[in-house]
Amino acid sequence: MKLIRYAGVIIGTFMAASLAFGQMNLTGAGATFPYPIYSKWFNEYKKLHPNVQINYQSIGSGAGIKQVTEGTVDFGATDGPMNDEQLKEFKDKRGTNVLHFPTVLGANVPIYNIPGVSAELNFTGEALAGIFLGKITKWNDPALMGPNPGVKLPADDIIVVHRADSSGTTFVWTDYLSKISPEWNTKVGKGATVNWPVGLGGKGSEGVSGQVKQSANSIGYVELIYAKQNKISYGKVKNKSGAFIKAELASVTAAAAGVEMPDDFRISIVDSAAKTAYPISTFTWLLIPEEIKDKEKLKVIKDFLTWMTGPGQKMTEALDFAPLAAPVVAKETKAFAKVH
Repeated sequence: MKLIRYAGVIIGTFMAASLAFGQMNLTGAGATFPYPIYSKWFNEYKKLHPNVQINYQSIGSGAGIKQVTEGTVDFGATDGPMNDEQLKEFKDKRGTNVLHFPTVLGANVPIYNIPGVSAELNFTGEALAGIFLGKITKWNDPALMGPNPGVKLPADDIIVVHRADSSGTTFVWTDYLSKISPEWNTKVGKGATVNWPVGLGGKGSEGVSGQVKQSANSIGYVELIYAKQNKISYGKVKNKSGAFIKAELASVTAAAAGVEMPDDFRISIVDSAAKTAYPISTFTWLLIPEEIKDKEKLKVIKDFLTWMTGPGQKMTEALDFAPLAAPVVAKETKAFAKVH
């Protein structure tokens, strides 16, 4: 059964086992990257509480930030932390701060569709930057042939696919390319939306997955679970220590090892120095207003956050997301007290 759907859907109802909540609707919107685990969490949590219905729209991090800032949803979700300007805009509009709470860790992977090539390809960061800059245009370019000895790559043109919407997945991808390639950093930079030098746009992670799956000789980027569930080939990426690393639970977890988490939880872990780290790994966050005037909603949201960082973490690995480390959970648990 296919788990991923792009469109906003009702993904569950919940009521915490230890609390009694009245009938209530909560709304959220944002990142497509963590949608599979969020869907799982809400569906599992509804078994504890049937009285509270959550509508979550998996529409991209940029749209999620916009909607939570405008107050049209109760919470947002993003793969790229809000910047200082966005935080100020939120406070100016809402009269309170917005807080970032990490939920899981995941990986962005380069996906590709090359007819006749079934091998798991190796990519350097420089080669990925070259492809997305439009400078590497053929699959048999030396920058791609070199790391893949014995693989017969065709002389066909590379079709680049990127996100068309404002996307935290794009933020993570371009954050990585900016750290690897000075040219990318200067010409394009990082952001939820960028001025792409080349390529076709797909809406949402599912849109990119679908475009690559349908287009011969194409390459794109999505969260790991989207590649796996759509049975699309994805490659290893060379990390800072020089090893080509496959995105999996251990390598994503390694990327966050030893990271000093700031008090506001806004952090990038791409291009980690850890020897076994997958280099395009990231936290993803829920965006929660610091002050919630509806005190019944406040109780539900805080209870869910507690459940999410407790029992919910045991459900992450089955969907190829890495759980939060114990020190991060401990720091978050203290920070939940800021929500009032």
